[in-house]
Amino acid sequence: MSLAVVQARGLDGWHAQAVSVEVHLANGLPACTIVGLPEAEVREARDRVRAALTVAGFEFPARRITINLAPAELPKAAGHFDLPIAIGILAASGQIPADSLKDYEFAGELALTGELRPVRGALALAVAARQNGHALFISAASAPEAALVPQATVFAAGHLLEVCRHLSGVSVLQPFVSECSEAIPAYPDLQDVKGQQAAKRALEIAAAGGHSLLLIGPPGTGKSMLAQRLPGLLPRLALDEALESAALQSLGSGGLRSEQFGVRPFRSPHHTASSVALVGGGSVPQPGEISLAHHGVLFLDELPEFDRKVLEVLREPLENGRIHISRAGRQAEFPARFQLIATMNPCPCGYQGHPKKACRCTVDQIARYRSRISGPLLDRIDMVIEVPALPEDALAAAERGEASQLVAGRVAGAHVVQRQRQQSSNAALDVAATELHCALGEDARQLLQQAMQKLQLSARAYHRILRVARTIADLAGEAAIGKMHIAEAVRYRRSLD
Repeated sequence: MSLAVVQARGLDGWHAQAVSVEVHLANGLPACTIVGLPEAEVREARDRVRAALTVAGFEFPARRITINLAPAELPKAAGHFDLPIAIGILAASGQIPADSLKDYEFAGELALTGELRPVRGALALAVAARQNGHALFISAASAPEAALVPQATVFAAGHLLEVCRHLSGVSVLQPFVSECSEAIPAYPDLQDVKGQQAAKRALEIAAAGGHSLLLIGPPGTGKSMLAQRLPGLLPRLALDEALESAALQSLGSGGLRSEQFGVRPFRSPHHTASSVALVGGGSVPQPGEISLAHHGVLFLDELPEFDRKVLEVLREPLENGRIHISRAGRQAEFPARFQLIATMNPCPCGYQGHPKKACRCTVDQIARYRSRISGPLLDRIDMVIEVPALPEDALAAAERGEASQLVAGRVAGAHVVQRQRQQSSNAALDVAATELHCALGEDARQLLQQAMQKLQLSARAYHRILRVARTIADLAGEAAIGKMHIAEAVRYRRSLD
């Protein structure tokens, strides 16, 4: 009898959890059994591994083979266990030295010819391997993504034979080095939007503090143009933020392109998207749009056109920046610290308050349209601003405004101030941190109390006003929140009544 243990990684939610692949050979009738809660694609690895080993010129042991994937309580899915299973069988049968495996982790799906195919979540696997002090063997197609992790040792192999030759010392592979250059995304420029100075000011504040923003106005007033220019105002991601965002992108159906590493995601789902598409799910929980927008922007165009039940799933992640998905056999928690920007018309026809076009909607139709956005959800949106229609003469006479580069410079300065003061954006402050960093003078406090009484605002709105006022003060370069900062922040609180 012989036993070999190989280190692999299983994806649990968006985390990569260590999995020991134990291969035990015993006398008896030839059979191969995989235990440890394997899903169908893992159970099918028996046939893929057998064919790959045979084609590669190795001997598949004609003995009783038991493959244990530990820990037993973690469900095992995906095809990246093929390579560690094959290596374990070869080590247990003495065809490669077993003592050479202790410093490596393996992930890769095997073709019947022994070629290695790419796997999902390569970046998360590389992060976990680096934290464990191990080098990672992965397919050549997945290596560019895995090599994005700083100080991670990644070996790229195109075939099972390359891995075995390295482990046997016959032909040593060199660590893979990523050759991709830092991408500079070409965002549309804010100066393309004529007029709308109040909306541009709100967009700058939202970018500086990470606040959520709702733009309301008739069709064609520039709401979508403003929203699409928000990513161009935001600074590039810090390394830890880039790794978190990239790991989630890697788990998504679209995967991660190496040139997008460090670029803030901008997700714009269609209004027909389901709640599962937004929060994630599936038999094996995968991240949805709100998690794929982690450390980036989630843009919901025509907000009332989304199903109300779909919009309600945003309430929890807007509050705490995480989403917990529970299924019958699986639970997963994904981060969802995104910046929401949404647009909507003032009424179903869109022309309520338009200077030239008459609104055809009845009072009841307008009420039903606006009621699609619940009060609790609207209360969680930091800023609401009107984007009115501009007269033709004003539109023609309007000069080009500030370029995105200039606004982005002020936004970057505000981000630096927030990082130095509290290590997070103002929008991410909890209640205790809000009270600490958003202290008010007597005049500002009295003004806020009057606004709370007159507008009948909630306690949640109180703290959100404080955070927005903190951002306005940061943009002005002032350490204390003044009366004018509170007054401007209050103007961005409005209902849809």
